[in-house]
Amino acid sequence: MDFLGLEGKTAIVTGGGSNIGRGIVLAFAEQGANVAIAELDEAQGAKVAREASAPGKGKVENIGTDVTDWDSVQAMVKQTLDKFGQVDILVNVVGWVRDDLFVKKPREDWEKEIARNFWSDINCTRAVLDHMIERKCGKIISIGSDAARVGQLREAVYSGCKGALISMTKSLAREVGRYGININVICPGVVVPASKDVTTSESMWTDDMMKVFGTPEALEKIAKGIPLGRLGTPDDIANAVLFLASDRANFITGQTISVDGGYTMV
Repeated sequence: MDFLGLEGKTAIVTGGGSNIGRGIVLAFAEQGANVAIAELDEAQGAKVAREASAPGKGKVENIGTDVTDWDSVQAMVKQTLDKFGQVDILVNVVGWVRDDLFVKKPREDWEKEIARNFWSDINCTRAVLDHMIERKCGKIISIGSDAARVGQLREAVYSGCKGALISMTKSLAREVGRYGININVICPGVVVPASKDVTTSESMWTDDMMKVFGTPEALEKIAKGIPLGRLGTPDDIANAVLFLASDRANFITGQTISVDGGYTMV
């Protein structure tokens, strides 16, 4: 039984080559959905596409995309439509932050954080909306962060971008709800890549963050502060995305859901 009703649907997953994005791509393909991976790191995206492709699963297409560039995003959506004929689901995953104090960061870091954590979502959401409005259906799920809900030390601009994403999602949910389009945000807790080889230029887990937070001692300390007593996995986030992307969630829109083991409890 196709409980979630995702078989044959088409999802675009930005940043699908690493960590959370990779987990979401694999989960959609397992459900029989077709997936377009919009990934700046084309080699990593192609690797995940091969991993996700198997008999009985959905078709997976890797499309090299710079989500901070409007022309690149438009071309990606057009290629997806040419390949699969429709876009039912958009999952905005791409995010990036360099962990440091606000007063110590150069302006180029702020600009990169704004581009990858907010402009990317604006670009991709705008690029699919006309198609979804015309079809009077669609699901958009953006990956936010608990940093937007509680404020995160050394991540001021990143937290601000994710807070803006939450506000934009609420406004758009009111604007396009009459077209049968659902828009929601998922805020993950700490989700560590399975291995360093899945970190890419679009991954939250850049090399410097792996050095600071990726040690067994640091991760154990973080886990102790989570009520469920463990760190998150890409599968934890992917399962929530699948639900919100399904018809089972047709009456949920404009919401922000933390998937963090109880860390925030907002």
